[in-house]
Amino acid sequence: MKLTLLTMEVRYEHDVVLARQRARYVSAALKFDVQEQTRIATAVSEIVRNAFEYGGGGSIEFQLDNGLRRMFLISIRDKGRGIRNLDEILGGKYVSKTGMGLGMIGAKRLMDDFHVETEPGKGTVVTLVKTIPVKFTRLSNTDLNALLTTIERKPSENPYEELEQQNKELMRTLEELRSRQAELAQLNKELDETNRGVVALYAELNDKADFLQRASELKSHFLSNMSHEFRTPLNSVLALSQILLDRMDGDLTSEQEKQVTFIRRSAQDLTDLVNDLLDLAKVEAGKVTIRPSAFNVETLFAALRGMLRPLLSQNSSVSLVFEDPVDIPELYTDEAKISQVLRNFISNALKFTERGEVRVSVQTGHDNTVVFAVADTGIGIASENHERIFEEWTQVEGKLQKVAKGTGLGLPLSRKLAQLLGGNVYLRSQVGIGSTFFAAIPVHFFGATEAVYVPDVRRELDGSKLPVLVVEDNREALFIYEKYLKGSPFQVVPAQDLKEARRALQEFRPVAIVLDVLLQGEHSWNLLQEIKQQPATKDIPVFVVTVVENQQKALALGATAFHSKPIDRIWLLDQLQAVQQFSGEQILIVDDDEVSRYLLKGALSHSGYRLLEAHGGNEGLRLAREAKPKAIILDLAMPDLSGFEVLELLKSDPQTRQIPVVIHTSQELGSHDRALLQAAVDIVPKQGGSRELTSARIAEALTRAGLPFGRGASSELHV
Repeated sequence: MKLTLLTMEVRYEHDVVLARQRARYVSAALKFDVQEQTRIATAVSEIVRNAFEYGGGGSIEFQLDNGLRRMFLISIRDKGRGIRNLDEILGGKYVSKTGMGLGMIGAKRLMDDFHVETEPGKGTVVTLVKTIPVKFTRLSNTDLNALLTTIERKPSENPYEELEQQNKELMRTLEELRSRQAELAQLNKELDETNRGVVALYAELNDKADFLQRASELKSHFLSNMSHEFRTPLNSVLALSQILLDRMDGDLTSEQEKQVTFIRRSAQDLTDLVNDLLDLAKVEAGKVTIRPSAFNVETLFAALRGMLRPLLSQNSSVSLVFEDPVDIPELYTDEAKISQVLRNFISNALKFTERGEVRVSVQTGHDNTVVFAVADTGIGIASENHERIFEEWTQVEGKLQKVAKGTGLGLPLSRKLAQLLGGNVYLRSQVGIGSTFFAAIPVHFFGATEAVYVPDVRRELDGSKLPVLVVEDNREALFIYEKYLKGSPFQVVPAQDLKEARRALQEFRPVAIVLDVLLQGEHSWNLLQEIKQQPATKDIPVFVVTVVENQQKALALGATAFHSKPIDRIWLLDQLQAVQQFSGEQILIVDDDEVSRYLLKGALSHSGYRLLEAHGGNEGLRLAREAKPKAIILDLAMPDLSGFEVLELLKSDPQTRQIPVVIHTSQELGSHDRALLQAAVDIVPKQGGSRELTSARIAEALTRAGLPFGRGASSELHV
């Protein structure tokens, strides 16, 4: 139900002032706050002025809609010829004779809803809608009459009084803006302090990551070398102790036999530890030889039974039971590695079972697998430790831990060996009842006999890192590159042949290229020539890393540096760090709106670039030619030149055509608009109040253009 509050005619110029006053009086009666009253009065004033100047006058109707969503409606009707270019006006592309053409757009932004009905020759109706505040209850007939009486008594012909009122409203708005700017300044100060702390924390984490990586490399080197060195004396101790126990050089007393037995048992424990260390080092180094063969589970169980019988003599309260396999097919896989997994399971079960039994069984599983199970009646493992026990060197504290000592390497090694065979291991356990370890193994091993324990290097771009295109067909080498750059600002993006490399260069711009010469039967010299001849890629540094000793040819074709394989990690990082030195370079912001530039500078405050500002399209073109910025962030709606025109002029000028342009706009774009903006790197919408999202989107756009963002340069803002 709509209630008409007031109507008035617009015939003379002073009726524009009168309409503004009455809009403010009515909105005050409807309990709108002072700011909303100003917005409503300003919107009405703009549309009524249009009706007077372009439509030859008209009428205004103020209404109250008491429906589910209570609304204040203001309809302004003119007697003009209609609006032929309405879409152009509402799209912000129209510029009037006064150079503005923003009245209708401004009124639309000030109101909650905005409708325009126009027809050539029949005039235009503009409806402004504002949702009524909750604190407004109702407007009775008495209240309505009182309101109308008040309006009639108000002196409305004095334009100076209205000008004074507008000045007061402007002062209130300026005060509010000043207060918000103070809050923003304080917030920026707090964010700067927080960012400095985060940067310091990241620096510390990077130092620790480098230390851990060096420690890991030293550990692997130690394991792979010292394990072999330990084996020789241990084998000698085992052999000599066996000679003594066999009485080859004379009889032993019972006490001597006991001592030699202790010596041999300790040497055997140490040998087992060395074997585990060596096996683990092989797995971590990346290669393990798989020797598949056909065998029956009955044969495997018989061998394990004989191998583990000596362990049972140490604890007569525990029995080892092997269940007979039923309907288990012949396996084709590495019998020795399955035996090693089961030995680890069984020896652990015997260590941590005081009485009862350890039962070994096998059954068919899903997806053409067999599942081995080793169940014990031991102390059990708490649920929070089910994954911890598969971590290297981890041992769960318990009452048997001091007696049944171990290395903490057997279970992690068992999991890795099972995974190399295409399977996995898992556990079910309950404290005080016992544990069951499972190993699910494929019946037929289909992998390569030289199993490579190297994960694939991902192709996805990470917006927080700088992409380095590595043209290399060897998976182990790609894996090494990824390890070398782990914890650095750079990301490996692999290409295993020339076709992949060319496609990658079309999709993104890397900060550097690491190029192998020999790739799956073809060489990459032609690719190097292409990169250095094409304008879009000629400035990308290329590091040739190969077994081919031809440094002179690589440098002659334009390579930045050359290194023969194997590559040195420090050399690679030094080369990339040199690429990363971009401090002092500039980004140009072209936007006529001061607030938008202010918010954008905040979002880019830690980009590492100096920021230049242009207040319009012409100034932006001038600064682009003079300053040669690394990138331009461009608004579309500007008074002198539109962003479409600026982009076209930039790309047609040889001095500026190579500068990446990111469109930053609040304008909704159709397919035609986007077609005109194809030369831009990306289109980033203006996000109201979301500095983090804006920063992330622009960082992603600049990274795609091959520009580093936020690392290696000063975070100070120079404008």
